[in-house]
Amino acid sequence: MARLFSATVFREMAKKGRSGLFRRLIEQTNLRERADPRATVGDTFNLAFEILKIAGHRDEYIYRAAISQKVLMGTHSLRTASMLNEFRAGRCKADLVILNGTATVYEIKSERDSLARLANQVENYKRVFAKVNVIASEGHIEGVLATVPIDVGVMCLSKRYRITTMREAVDCPARICPVTVFESLRMVEAAAILRAMGVMVPKVPNTQRHAAMRDLFVALDPVALHVEMVRTLKRTRDLAPLGDLVERLPESLQAAALSVPVRRADQPRLIDATATPLHTAMSWS
Repeated sequence: MARLFSATVFREMAKKGRSGLFRRLIEQTNLRERADPRATVGDTFNLAFEILKIAGHRDEYIYRAAISQKVLMGTHSLRTASMLNEFRAGRCKADLVILNGTATVYEIKSERDSLARLANQVENYKRVFAKVNVIASEGHIEGVLATVPIDVGVMCLSKRYRITTMREAVDCPARICPVTVFESLRMVEAAAILRAMGVMVPKVPNTQRHAAMRDLFVALDPVALHVEMVRTLKRTRDLAPLGDLVERLPESLQAAALSVPVRRADQPRLIDATATPLHTAMSWS
C-alpha cells in the first residue's frame, strides 16, 4: 500500500494518464473492497493514506506529507516559502528543508527508521542550515532527545497525525560552514550568491571554476551567506507555480506534487488520472 505513493506511480500517471503499477498494487491490497463503489483513483489514494497514517504503518512519505500540509502550507504558504527535498548537506542528504525567513531542515525518523546515523546527520545539517529539527514517532522521541544536542529541535508526529514540538530548534546561522554550503549548491546558484554579496565571479576556464569559487566561499561571513542562500534558493527552487496543481490533486498526493518533478504539459494528464473511476483504472496497463 505504501508503494502507491512512490515517485514511479506518480510519474507514470503524469506521463501516460494511467499507471499499470497502480493497478497491480491495488490488486495486491484490499483497497478495492474497502473503497466506495463510485470511488475515483484520487479517493483510493486518500483511503490508502488514511490507513497508512495509523502509527505502526507510517513510512517517510507520511511524515513528508505531515510537514508539507501542517508546516509548509499550514504555517506558511507556497507564495512565501519553498521546500527542498533530498538536499545535499555535507556527507548526508537532508530529508526536507523549508525556506522562509531562514532555512530549517527536518530529519525524519519514522517507525521504520533507526537512530544509528542521527548524530552524524545532525552535525552535517548544522553546517548548512540555521535551524535543525528531527521529527519522529512517539516511540523514538526519548532516543532522539538523548542523541541530539540541545540546540536541535525535536518534534513528534502523534498517533492522531498531529505535530507537537517537544523542543524548539535554535536559529543559529553563525555556525554554518561556507564551504559546505558551496558544495550543496548548483554552480549557477553559487555564482548568484557571490554577486549578491558583492563578490566578483572569477572568469576562469570551466575546469578551474569550481576551485576558484570554492576559495571565494571560504572567506564569506556565515550569517550574511545564509541570508543570501535562502533568498537565492527561494527563487531558484520556487514552488509557487505548483500551487494550482497542488490544489487540484487529492490531499494525499500533495506532498508528491511538491517533491516529484512533473512537466507543466503533463499536469492536466495527472489530474485527469486521479479523477478516473477506480473500476476503470483496474484495466490500466
